[in-house]
Amino acid sequence: MTGLTLYWSTRSPFVRKVMVAAHELGVAERLHTVPTLVAMTAPNMPHLAVNPLGRIPTLVLADGTAIYDSQPIIEYLNEYARGWLVPPNGQARLHALRWHALGTGLLDVLVLWHGERGRTYPHHVAIAGFEAKARATLDLLERECPALEMAQFGIGHIAVGCALGYLDFRFGPLNWREGRPRLAAWGASFDARPSAVATKPFDERK
Repeated sequence: MTGLTLYWSTRSPFVRKVMVAAHELGVAERLHTVPTLVAMTAPNMPHLAVNPLGRIPTLVLADGTAIYDSQPIIEYLNEYARGWLVPPNGQARLHALRWHALGTGLLDVLVLWHGERGRTYPHHVAIAGFEAKARATLDLLERECPALEMAQFGIGHIAVGCALGYLDFRFGPLNWREGRPRLAAWGASFDARPSAVATKPFDERK
């Protein structure tokens, strides 16, 4: 697998999902990463030529084909590395993709919440809604920790782990671990994986 270019940021939890997967699969060193700043309200015009949605991660293959969104990128890397992160079929695939949807959906909520609270005049009703959704998702994940622990590590675990990491990165005062001991322990085990250590988010602008 050669000629792979990943449009990337150290702050993006969606990029982190791809990088965790790449490290797990042993292909991280084969990715040429291009630092890319994106924002919902201020398009990075040069990047639109690569991804018309103006989003990251974007993976560009050697033939110029661009793959958008973290899930297709992870599935691509998994297939070519003959990996195990995405079960091919059956209940295992259903559970993995369901957890991936939960973790990614939580990230969507958190990114919108982070953006809203950064406004000069934040919409407090919207913020309350984001917080309610985040807490409900975390409570569900606490209940589902036994199943997460038993399942083979994969794309679903990556999404959930990156969502918990983003909470620590952007929402420390939320104290998501309180009242969720099993999820806290699972999050600690995720954080200890070499792939998670290698991709811990930071703000490169500081």
